[in-house]
Amino acid sequence: MTQQYYQQQIFIPHVDENDNFLGPIERWEAHEKGVLHRAFTVAVFYKDQIICQHRKHPVFDGVFDFTASSHPQVIDGKVQSTAEAVINTLQREWNMTQSDIVNLVKKGFAVYHDKDPKSKYSEHEYCYLYVCETEKEPVANLDMAYGFSLATVESLKNKTHEASAKLSPWVKEFLKKDLL
Repeated sequence: MTQQYYQQQIFIPHVDENDNFLGPIERWEAHEKGVLHRAFTVAVFYKDQIICQHRKHPVFDGVFDFTASSHPQVIDGKVQSTAEAVINTLQREWNMTQSDIVNLVKKGFAVYHDKDPKSKYSEHEYCYLYVCETEKEPVANLDMAYGFSLATVESLKNKTHEASAKLSPWVKEFLKKDLL
């Protein structure tokens, strides 16, 4: 599934510094050229801890993310709602359905640009942070992740969790902005 998903041609929202939609851009072109685009990250809480994904991805492979990160898609010229994209991503990467998700809330955003030191890609994103809860025991799709850890917000902020040394650039931005 991983290879098939990453080989699909998917268009994502190219945006300006105020998140105004400028038009669609193919996702790999955006990541190769460092074009600012809309993205999201979702932090799912399970038993008062964040499910942190050990990311398996062509961009920033091997870092620890919150539960999932991706992009809304542009389909037939229209931008998919970010909430719908969040649900689709949780389904793909965690086999969670909308009924497994409780209290999905947008917490804020971060704008950042960071080059992946292990690939030709970079992330230049206007990235929204969503949080929610689940009672469903997490099971990562191992096509999309190497595994996962559970972490408290405090252990990530205080850098006492094992994942703290390998956090993704966007997670570091969210923690710096104190959005959780």
